[in-house]
Amino acid sequence: MEANTRGTGRLPAAFLTPGSSSFMDFLSDHQPELLPGKRTLPPVQGVIEAPHGTTIVAVTFPGGVVLAGDRRATMGNVIAQRDIEKVFPADEYSAVGIAGTAGLAVEMVKLFQLELEHFEKVEGAQLSLEGKANRLSTMIRSNLGMAMQGLAVVPLFAGYDLDRERGRIFSYDVTGGRSEEHNFAATGSGSVFARGAMKKLFRDDLTAEEATTLVVQALYDAADDDSATGGPDVARRIYPIITVITDEGFRRLSEQEASELSRAVLQRRLEEPDGPRAALL
Repeated sequence: MEANTRGTGRLPAAFLTPGSSSFMDFLSDHQPELLPGKRTLPPVQGVIEAPHGTTIVAVTFPGGVVLAGDRRATMGNVIAQRDIEKVFPADEYSAVGIAGTAGLAVEMVKLFQLELEHFEKVEGAQLSLEGKANRLSTMIRSNLGMAMQGLAVVPLFAGYDLDRERGRIFSYDVTGGRSEEHNFAATGSGSVFARGAMKKLFRDDLTAEEATTLVVQALYDAADDDSATGGPDVARRIYPIITVITDEGFRRLSEQEASELSRAVLQRRLEEPDGPRAALL
């Protein structure tokens, strides 16, 4: 399906043939072997050891939604990478955080980004947030064969719904099953501890700043009890990736902002080792 740069220099007919607005459908018709779910899997004895990433958290507030993730990737009992990126923009008004097999997850995110961009260029309009969530569900389902061999990808999808004028969160299972989460959500091995923290700290009237503080608190609690989740690393200057999505679009907090939030949480934990007793701030 490479462009024909010789002779007339024209693109192959596949690129000029009208079809679906889905890039995945386009690949399925012309080069299906490029799709992750179409690859032939070798026979494997036991579970394949590969770097895995956790934990991803999300919380809504009246003006939008915050999606954040820690930076640690593990392979068994070994820290495979300390500064992996697990949260990515899907498009202007949505983002996806990855938990599971890191290599496959990053590949899936890139394909998902391309899928949304392809739809927008073909149709001349953005896919609805509900439609984006459904497209991601289909992509996860196509990875089921690898998931059965231990190479699962379980993302968390969040975005600002322009039609409903609010932030929304969607969680998934390895089969592609999709569920909309209300108020907050977490996925990954540290999700149980992160969810417990968010349950205690969540309020309906959170500001964007309070919501970002809440997710750092949740990731700190997850790292405190889950060895696969990395907490703020002041010595190495490695801090969680924090993104805010509002009606103005996607924004990733700068390293300086993430550092200040993380240091504030760490300072408070030094003063109150058992966690905040009352309000979030």
